[in-house]
Amino acid sequence: MKTVVVLPNWIGDVVMATPALRALRAQMQPGDEIVGIMQPYVKDVLRGTNLLDRSIYWSKKTSDRRRRFWGVVQQLRPEKFDQAILFTNSLRTAGLTYFGGAKRRIGYARGWRSPLLTDRLAPPKLADGKFAPISAVDYYLDLVEFAGYPSQGKQPILAVSKGDQRKVDEIWDKFDFAGKRVVVFNTGGAYGAAKHWPPEHYIALAERLVQDPTIAVLLICGPQERETVAKIEQAINHPNACSLADETLSIGLSKAAIEKADVLVTTDSGPKHFAAAFATPAVALFGPTDPRWGNSYNPFETMLTHPVDCGPCVKRVCPLGHHKCMQNLSVARVHQAVLNQLNKAKRLAA
Repeated sequence: MKTVVVLPNWIGDVVMATPALRALRAQMQPGDEIVGIMQPYVKDVLRGTNLLDRSIYWSKKTSDRRRRFWGVVQQLRPEKFDQAILFTNSLRTAGLTYFGGAKRRIGYARGWRSPLLTDRLAPPKLADGKFAPISAVDYYLDLVEFAGYPSQGKQPILAVSKGDQRKVDEIWDKFDFAGKRVVVFNTGGAYGAAKHWPPEHYIALAERLVQDPTIAVLLICGPQERETVAKIEQAINHPNACSLADETLSIGLSKAAIEKADVLVTTDSGPKHFAAAFATPAVALFGPTDPRWGNSYNPFETMLTHPVDCGPCVKRVCPLGHHKCMQNLSVARVHQAVLNQLNKAKRLAA
């Protein structure tokens, strides 16, 4: 049995698809193969796991013809895949597997693509016709169960390489974190500014936390957030508040830092879901998105929201300009949630 899986485009969604991949893997027999089609920038999310046997990369924004639509189709055709499972919802990705010759093509019936699928699952909807706000973990699991692969559990699966573990241990030594409880801040997110908690709030939160000499703060970032994170670190101006802004950045490094953290404070973005895979306590800050969509089944996660009449709007930038859903999510609430997580961990350790 040769199976090709079209993975989501967002880092967090790839993490939330791992329980579905585990369900597929659990039913595979010797000689069966699972091949992933993915955007190149998400490949390190799954590195170190055994969820895929190999990968095919594709992108709309590349000069490499092998990674464009017809280039991927030409790679798929000789493979003669028995089935394709589409975690994506787009017409384009359904076209990849249709023209690529997969015999069975399983996906959600949306995006005008039903004629390209052999097995169609209706997406869950509310009485008013809107999509039901369910966790992406469940959304992907429902699809593979529809395809005949029972769930093996809902917690995401990730791995950290020995090299990234060594790098994070070196960073802990460099910043003199030994013996301290480290609170990691993930301030960014690729979706858009509407998900961001204001930088001044992170500064105020860090200033409160480092008043306790046993607590340290580490700001992680991707390449796009280096400058913002460096400015936050500079504004805090405390030896126990450091950042990765000057480090060689990678998804693997972020995974390793979150695995080692005592608590993660995070926006609704990819690194939030890393915490679920490692059962790292987290305080997740939600604004324009419904927390039910982003539930990755972390038993140690606290979700915080500030209800507003205009939300959740699911916009990348606040359409009204006031951004109250995040602006009014107070530092005091987040600070108390972090302390609760730290104290809970301390009691469990005792």
